[in-house]
Amino acid sequence: MVKHISDRIGVMYLGRIVELGESDDLYSNPLHPYTRALLSSVPIPDPKIAKTKKRIVLEGELPSPINPPSGCTFRLRCPHATERCANEVPKLTKVGTREVACFLYER
Repeated sequence: MVKHISDRIGVMYLGRIVELGESDDLYSNPLHPYTRALLSSVPIPDPKIAKTKKRIVLEGELPSPINPPSGCTFRLRCPHATERCANEVPKLTKVGTREVACFLYER
């Protein structure tokens, strides 16, 4: 639904923007691991198409927004988390026409 009413979309996790970009780009090629998981959870009404789509199931508990973890707040549920993610907060980094807060995309 958001894709059809917005030109640009910001994806937030625990109060922080993790990805920002044009809606078509974000939906066709999500960059942040949370954005990928979020979009994979959207129900697909056609069972034939639904079978071809991979669902990303996040492990672990949702951290408390009152007492978030150090570093990247998504790291406890991220399949790509590294030690750096525990120690530093990733800043929004320009990737093409988008911005993403993930160390996977630092140059």
